[in-house]
Amino acid sequence: MKLAEIQAPILEDLKQLDVSMREAIKSKVSLLDTITRYIIKSKGKQMRPMFVFLTARLFGQVNHSTYTAATMIELLHTATLVHDDVVDDSAMRRGFFSINAIWKNKIAVLIGDYLLSKGLILAMEHKEYHLLELMTESVKQMSEGELLQIEKARKLDITEAIYYDIIAKKTASLLATACATGCASVEKDEAKIAKARELGFNIGMAFQIKDDLFDYGKSQIGKPTGIDIKEQKMTLPLIYTLQNISVFEKQKIKFIVKYMNTKKEQVQYVIDKVIATGGIDYATTKMQEYIQKAKEILNEFEDSESKKSLLQLIDYTILREK
Repeated sequence: MKLAEIQAPILEDLKQLDVSMREAIKSKVSLLDTITRYIIKSKGKQMRPMFVFLTARLFGQVNHSTYTAATMIELLHTATLVHDDVVDDSAMRRGFFSINAIWKNKIAVLIGDYLLSKGLILAMEHKEYHLLELMTESVKQMSEGELLQIEKARKLDITEAIYYDIIAKKTASLLATACATGCASVEKDEAKIAKARELGFNIGMAFQIKDDLFDYGKSQIGKPTGIDIKEQKMTLPLIYTLQNISVFEKQKIKFIVKYMNTKKEQVQYVIDKVIATGGIDYATTKMQEYIQKAKEILNEFEDSESKKSLLQLIDYTILREK
């Protein structure tokens, strides 16, 4: 399934989003303007704005408020990516050098702050207070999720319940907000906005589990195999494995993750153990459960072009190769 086919109903919306993004982040500060132009050039698939536009079309007609919502979501997402690259000391992003790799950490942090502030200012300028309320809640959730993950990674004591709490905050909250703001831009009924949020939440949960599964691939798809282990991130396949092996094996794997995570053979041992104990199959089943919940919500709506594209985008979320 090609992303271009899914984007067809909202192609003009995405083109207008590019214009809105350039307008939102332009600056008279030369350095800042250079970096923001670089960000526009190295943009990703824009999946979150796609959810904003398609959800808006599911509930009504795209309008100026929808463009504001999509721009806010893209600004917030981009800000978090810039900050993530600093935290993870990443040199590459989407096939381009990361902001911190070119301009160093101090500037990258300030750029992330700038993008976030522009999203908040955009809402205030257009008096989109409801959209602002939805987005700021997402910012809080994402920050809490990242800090909770760091806290638990130090002890490697993440349970399955805590894992779901982490990804609900750090990943699903933004996709939930994308769908909620898309709906809120065309519909004031709080029950419908809540339904849209639930849709995005389930997609976001599946999206993160899929991302975790990349760590155990046979080849480098999306990110290098074993990178989560090297970063001491406790993902669902690994958590399941730790719950279903002997105490001795559990201690051995925890020791590798904590102290030997840069040794290729040791990391491969962990990957092989996760695969052998059914960690991949278990995580895949959980991912499919969230996808099914999302599709059940969509099936409550009458058939339409936007519904069809949303269903395709949901499938793309779990079938993507990066």
